[in-house]
Amino acid sequence: MSSLNKGVRKAEVTLRWDPSPLGEPAHDLDIVAATYRADATHGEPAYVVHFDSRSPDGTIILTRDSKTGQGFGSDEVMTLEFDRLAATYGRVVVGVVIQQREGRRVFADIANTLVRVLEGHTELGKDDFAAVSDSTAAVVGEFIRSEAGDWEFHLAVRGFDADPQSFVEVMGSSTY
Repeated sequence: MSSLNKGVRKAEVTLRWDPSPLGEPAHDLDIVAATYRADATHGEPAYVVHFDSRSPDGTIILTRDSKTGQGFGSDEVMTLEFDRLAATYGRVVVGVVIQQREGRRVFADIANTLVRVLEGHTELGKDDFAAVSDSTAAVVGEFIRSEAGDWEFHLAVRGFDADPQSFVEVMGSSTY
């Protein structure tokens, strides 16, 4: 899958899933964004936003963080303000990881997962993780700054068998 939209100024990543069945441990999924410097777009990120945090400059913020999937609408929401992101940054990789507190869980174990990437009311991409159902984490896509300075989004779902910490270490390791 791929999607391309030039000139993204402000995006929102939303994630939803159904709560676990009664009597079972809660499912906890997290949106993760890794930001890379323009002169080092792969390898170790300059910073990571996840688990109820925000970027040092306030341009990437996790505004909603559910630990159970309960409630209406989106369970997790991350806002990315590319029009305010410093020119020193050239790539932002966005992913979703399943917390593994109560034993190994994969996307197939969690009902009705859906991630959406929006710019205003325009949907840039969405995925239900069916293609990576045996994975514990997945890159959703990446935002890349063009030579002209515009941000472009590329939807590219890629699954990993990783816990939250190791996922952060590998999520930006390749181009999609």
